[in-house]
Amino acid sequence: MKLLIDENLSETLAKRARELGHAESSHVRWIGKGGIKDWNLISVILEGDWTFVTRNADDFRGPLWAPGSRGEYRKTTAHAGLICLNGPSAINRVMQLAMLEAALETCAGTDDLINQVIEVTLTDVDAQEMTVDRYAMPGE
Repeated sequence: MKLLIDENLSETLAKRARELGHAESSHVRWIGKGGIKDWNLISVILEGDWTFVTRNADDFRGPLWAPGSRGEYRKTTAHAGLICLNGPSAINRVMQLAMLEAALETCAGTDDLINQVIEVTLTDVDAQEMTVDRYAMPGE
């Protein structure tokens, strides 16, 4: 699995993903796509067969109560996976790393996240508690 980290997340996440065995992982800025609009970034994600990691979950998966009803992923029937890191606007780098590692632990033992979404939601910032959910999108 190769991860593409959205520009609103720390570049450290791409470095950590590589350390964890996802050697082809990158960051949006590293591939020269910083500042590109979400509706243009989706083609880069799909063509590059990236598993995308973002804080802009609604922009890509649509609303949590109806994933795939809106957002950029509604336009496709196949994708390499989406990891959404959800929480307050100011999630620091350390917490971002913990959330990414929680997501990757959820898919340990699998080679990919084809048509899957992993949602990591920070439920208590002070206690650094989070929930992790995994589901199919598009629905099966």
